[in-house]
Amino acid sequence: MSRHVVVVDYNPIWKKKYEQEALLIKEIFADNLIAIYHIGSTSVDGLAAKPIIDIMVVVRSLAKVDNIAKDLLKIGYEYLGEFGIAGRRYLCKGKDEQTHHIHIFQADDWDNISRHLAFSNYLRTHAQERAEYAQIKTELAHRFSDDIDSYFEGKESFVRNIETRALFQFDGTWDKMYIAARNVQFDRKISSLVEAGGVSAAILTSKGTIYTGVCIDTACSLGMCAERNAIANMITSGESAIRRVMAIGRNGKAIPPCGACRELMTQLMPDNYLGIEIMLDYEEKQVVTLGDITPNWWL
Repeated sequence: MSRHVVVVDYNPIWKKKYEQEALLIKEIFADNLIAIYHIGSTSVDGLAAKPIIDIMVVVRSLAKVDNIAKDLLKIGYEYLGEFGIAGRRYLCKGKDEQTHHIHIFQADDWDNISRHLAFSNYLRTHAQERAEYAQIKTELAHRFSDDIDSYFEGKESFVRNIETRALFQFDGTWDKMYIAARNVQFDRKISSLVEAGGVSAAILTSKGTIYTGVCIDTACSLGMCAERNAIANMITSGESAIRRVMAIGRNGKAIPPCGACRELMTQLMPDNYLGIEIMLDYEEKQVVTLGDITPNWWL
């Protein structure tokens, strides 16, 4: 394949370009969208890259993605199907001078999702490998400026090596929890007096199991928070030791558990509740413990 290859120094505008494109994508994917991530080299501060914004979209249904190909075409994307990776939907924007790529995976395809997240995260935290990767790409771009296939082949060995190390070190538990919680988060009209699903939650147990739940809103005080529903599912399955908790509001952002949910967790684990980890900001990975936000228990 003949396509011009250019590698340039990191540009902070790439983050803004991702954010702008993400807004368009979210509108088109609507309720099918679970999560969206800026991935690849342009997502890594300080890393030289081809100025192409790579975006990973996690969805509930790939079949529904196939049905909106025409809508993505309207904003400039060519729909290329799996394009060499089973279970993926791949789109490019910009023809020969490409500007954006979208990689779409279904929520249960953790192998592909984690591979993309791990690679970017590793390069963000390993300066030596980041610099080495930048040098390799820059040299290859000069050498194969009109041969994208040779450019990719030249860096394949390095990429696979980094990917292996990245996956070995990657703790994607919070990402798994976020995707699991978002996957069950959608509005349900149960009756004229009961609605559910606007808020969701995921709980990680000491055994490594993830349980999810959604809020139930009623016309009186009989409703239940998403966290307590997830806890109920955990107890129903025979577990009772919580390690991590994440609740997701209607806007897709992490929110702290309410006082009643904190109280339930302290009563469930009176001797160990202080160390339960709670996600406050998923994008910034801001985590606190239940002990931080509930230092003194009434009992």
